[in-house]
Amino acid sequence: MAGSRLPRQLFLQGVAGVFMFAFASLYTQIPGLYGPEGILPARRMLRPQGKGHWQQLWETPTLLWEAPRLGLDTAQGLELLSLLGTVLALGALLLRPLRHPLVYLLLWAAYLSACQATLSLQVGQVFLYFQWDSLLLETGFLTVLVAPLRQVPNRKQAHQGGLTGALPHEELPFWLVRWLLFRLMFASGVVKLTSRCPTWWGLTALTYHYETQCLPTPAAWLAHHLPVWLHKLSVVATFLIEIAVPPLFFAPIRRLRLAAFYTQVLLQILIIITGNYNFFNLLTLVLTTALLDDQHLAAEPGLGRRKKASTSWPKALLATLSLLLELAIYGLLAYGTVHCFGLEVDWQQRTVHSKTTFTFHQFSQWLKTVTLPTVWLGVASLAWELLTALWRWTQVRGWLPKLCAAVQLSILGAATVALFLISLVPYSYVEPETHGRLWTGAHRLSGAVGHLQLANSYGLFRRMTGLGGRPEVVLEGSYDGHHWTEIEFMYKPGNVSRPPPVVVPHQPRLDWQMWFAALGPHTHSPWFTSLVLRLLQGKEPVIQLIQSNITRYPFHKQPPTYVRAQRYKYWFSQPGEQSRWWRRQWVEEFFPPVSLGDPTLEMLLRQFGLQDKSPPRARNPSSALAQALHWVRTQLSPMEPPTLLWGLLAAVGAVRVMQALLAPWSFRSSPPDRGEKPKPALKKNSGAASEQASPATNNCSSSSRPHRQKK
Repeated sequence: MAGSRLPRQLFLQGVAGVFMFAFASLYTQIPGLYGPEGILPARRMLRPQGKGHWQQLWETPTLLWEAPRLGLDTAQGLELLSLLGTVLALGALLLRPLRHPLVYLLLWAAYLSACQATLSLQVGQVFLYFQWDSLLLETGFLTVLVAPLRQVPNRKQAHQGGLTGALPHEELPFWLVRWLLFRLMFASGVVKLTSRCPTWWGLTALTYHYETQCLPTPAAWLAHHLPVWLHKLSVVATFLIEIAVPPLFFAPIRRLRLAAFYTQVLLQILIIITGNYNFFNLLTLVLTTALLDDQHLAAEPGLGRRKKASTSWPKALLATLSLLLELAIYGLLAYGTVHCFGLEVDWQQRTVHSKTTFTFHQFSQWLKTVTLPTVWLGVASLAWELLTALWRWTQVRGWLPKLCAAVQLSILGAATVALFLISLVPYSYVEPETHGRLWTGAHRLSGAVGHLQLANSYGLFRRMTGLGGRPEVVLEGSYDGHHWTEIEFMYKPGNVSRPPPVVVPHQPRLDWQMWFAALGPHTHSPWFTSLVLRLLQGKEPVIQLIQSNITRYPFHKQPPTYVRAQRYKYWFSQPGEQSRWWRRQWVEEFFPPVSLGDPTLEMLLRQFGLQDKSPPRARNPSSALAQALHWVRTQLSPMEPPTLLWGLLAAVGAVRVMQALLAPWSFRSSPPDRGEKPKPALKKNSGAASEQASPATNNCSSSSRPHRQKK
C-alpha cells in the first residue's frame, strides 16, 4: 500500500482551515448570543459549586474557568478563545512548522471550552450543540495524534528527492480518520431508513429537501424544479453512497478506495452547492483525504510515469485477481441497487422508474446482520495497520532509534486502540442489539471520557420536515399594537422577493435555531422568549444578529413597544413567477403580542429561568486585555460575518500564491545544510545498486527518511 505523507498534510491543513472558519464565525456572534445584553448572557454559565479546581475542570472541561484571573467575564473569555483560535488556525494553515500536536491540542481545547461552557447553561447549548460541532471536536482530537512532532523542512525533502519514509507509528492515527468517515456516512445513511420517514422510504425526500432545508441557496431553487424521477434517482444514489460504499473505505484494492473517495466528494460538493451547511461539508471533505495516498497525488516523482517493467507470474496473477474482484464488487453494487430499488428505464418517456422493493422488517434484519460484521471489519483493518506498523519497526536500525520508535509505537498504538473502542459505543447506536453485545469495557471507557466528546454518534437528515410547506416564524414589531412591521433576518427566508443567500462557511446560529423553533410551539424553544425581550429592550448586539447593518433594522431609531411572531408556510415560487423566490401562507400566531412588563412575558421568563435576579456586574474597564478585545471588536464589527470569512479565505489564497511563487527562489538561494556534502554524479549503471541500498536509519523524531525502492 502506498504511503500517506501528502494526504496527512492535506488533512492537517484542512482541519486548520475548518477551525479558522468555526472560530471566526462564532466570534462574530458572541455578543448577541452570550454577551451581557445577549439572548443567553454568559454570566449564567460558569458558577463554581464549591468543588476542587481540578475536579471542577474535569467535570466541566473548559478554559473559561480561568477568565476571571485575566480580568475577563465569561463572554469576554469566549471572545478571547475565538480570536486566539482563529489566529492559531490561520497560522497552522499557512505555516508548516505550526502543524504541531500542541497547536492542534490548543485548538481542540479552545473549541471544547466554548461548547462545554454553554452546556452548563440550562438552555444555552442550543446554539453550540450541532452535529458538526461534535464532529469538529472529534476530528480535532484525532488531528492531535496525526500531526508529527517534527516537520521535515521542504528543502530537505527536495534534497532527498521527495521520497520520505514513514516512521512505524505515523499511519496508525490517520486510520482513525478513515474509521470516523465510515461511521459518519454509514450512520447517516442508515438512520434515514430506521426513522421510518415516509419520504425516504418513498424515495421522494429530495422533492421536499431543497425547499425545506434550513438555509437554501439559489441553486436549491433550480434543483427543486428538476423532474421527480430524477429526485427519486438521486435518493437511490444517496443510499448507495452512504450505505453501500463506505465499507469500501477499508478495501485492500486501492482503486476501490479511490472510487469511494470520488463518490463521497461528489455528494459533498452537491450539498455545498444547494445548501448553506457552514463548515460541515468542508470538514467531511477533509475527512475523505484518509482515502487517498501519495501515489494517487503524485507525491513521489515518477510514480505515475514509471515504466511498466516485466513482473513475475505471481504478481501478474495477483493483479488479475484484484481486477476481477474489483469488477465483481462493481457488478454486485450495480445489481444490488437495481434489485433493491426496482430501477427500470422507460425509453419512450426517457425516465428511470424507481421504488423501494424491501420492507422495514427486512431492512432491520439486514442491519442486525451487517452491523457487527462492520465492527469486525474495523477490527481487521486496524489489526492490519498494527501489524504493518510492527513490521516497519523491525526495519529500524540501531538500538537507540529502535527503542525510541518502540516507545512512540506503543503510545500511539494504545491511543489508537482505545479511541477505536470508545467509538464503537456511539457507532453501535444504529442497531440496539449490537450495542448491547459490545464488550462492557468499551462501555466503561466511553462513559469515563464521554464529556470530552472524543467519539460521538451521527445521523444527518434523519427525517424530512415541512412536507406541507416549510414552517417559518416571522417576527413583527409595532408602536401602537395595530400597525405591525416585519423584522427581516439577513439569512433565513422572510421577504418573498429576496433570493436565498450564500453564506458558507459561516453559520448564523440564530437563523438556524429559528428554523428549529418553527417546527413546534414556542415553549419548546425557551430562548425565543429571551429574544423577544431583547428586541423590546432594543439591545444592539442582538439586533446585529438579525441585521448586521443596524440601519436596515426597521426599529433602529426606537425599540418597538410590542413584539409578536407569526407562523407561515413557505414554498419555492414557480418558474414563471417574476421577481419572486417564495410563496407563503399565514398559518397561526406563534408568539402573542407582548410589551415590557407584560404579565405573559414575565411569566415565561420566570418559567424558563431567564429572568435576571441580579443586575449584571460591570466589566472591568481598566483591564488592558479587555480594552484590546473591545478595540478588535470595534474594528471588525462593521463587516458582515460571511464577508469576514471570505476575506480570511482570500488572504489565505493570496499568501499561498506568494509562497508558491517565492519557493523556487528561496530554494535556489538557500545554502546547503551544515555538514551536507555534495553528492557525486551517479554512473549510468549505478541505478540498480542505488535501488538496493539499505534504508536510512530512523531516528527518534518524526522526520521522514527515503523509502527503499523496489526494482
